[in-house]
Amino acid sequence: MSRSSPGVARVAAILNFIADHPGQAFALTDLVRALKLSRATCHALLTGLVEVGYLYRTTDKTYVLGPALAAIGRTAADHFSPLQVAQPEMRSLADEFDVVCGAYFLEGDVIHLRERAASLSHIGYPVPLGTRMPLRWIQAITFFARSPRDADAWAGRADAPLGPDQIVQYRAGLEFVRTEGFAALIRRPGVAESVGMPVGTEDPPVVPLVEIDGASTYPLTAVMAPIYDSRGRVMMALVIAGFHGAMTGEAVTAAGRRLAQSCERISGFISGRAETA
Repeated sequence: MSRSSPGVARVAAILNFIADHPGQAFALTDLVRALKLSRATCHALLTGLVEVGYLYRTTDKTYVLGPALAAIGRTAADHFSPLQVAQPEMRSLADEFDVVCGAYFLEGDVIHLRERAASLSHIGYPVPLGTRMPLRWIQAITFFARSPRDADAWAGRADAPLGPDQIVQYRAGLEFVRTEGFAALIRRPGVAESVGMPVGTEDPPVVPLVEIDGASTYPLTAVMAPIYDSRGRVMMALVIAGFHGAMTGEAVTAAGRRLAQSCERISGFISGRAETA
C-alpha cells in the first residue's frame, strides 16, 4: 500500500481543520496546538498556503480559507457527479463477475437507471439505460435499510400494498442489508428463469435472501448495495445482475461483500472519507 507524503498530510490537516470550523479564524498558535505541529513547520505551511490563495491571512494575523480554495470548491460542486467515481468500480464489477452493473437513483417513488457497465456477454442486456420503474419492496430494502422511518412511510404508501408475507420478508430484508451491507435477490420458487422483471406494480418474480447457507445453492438474479452521501442517506444503489446459473451461498456472499466494498469506497469518496490506496 502506497503512503502519502507527510507534507501533503499536514497541508490537508490544516485545510480540513479550518474547513471543519466555518465562521472561525485561527492564529498560528491555535493551529500548532490543535494539530500538534511544530511552530516552524506550521508557519511554513501557512505561509505557502497564503501565497497560493488557499488561505487568507487577516489583519489580526489569523487564518481563514482563501479565495482560490473557494473557487476550486465551487467548480467541484458544479461539475462533480458521483457517477464519475462509480464508473470505474462498475466496470471492474461487471468484468469480474461477467454481469451487468447498473447505477440506480431514487427519484420520489421511482428508480432511474442512470449508468450501466456490461461485460462482453451482456452487451444486449434488455433493460435500457434511462429506464424508470416504480420502486418495489425488494429494492426498497436497500434504499431504506438505515432509515426505519422512511421504510415504514414507503410501505404505507406503496402503489401495490404489501401483503402479510411480504411485510415479513420486507422487515427481514431491511435487517439483512443493515447487517451485511447488501441485498441478494433470488427467483421465487416456481418462477421460470426466462421470466423478466415487470415494469408495472405487480409483485416481482424475486425475493431477498435473508439467510445464506454457504453450502447451499441459490438461483441468484441480482445483488444490490447502497451508496451513501455525507449525511448518511442513500443517494444511489449499485446492482449487479445477469449471473449465469445457480451459485453456492459462499459465492453469493463473496459477490455481495465485493459489491458492498465498492459501494463503501464510493460512499467514502463522496462524503470526504476516502481512504488512500
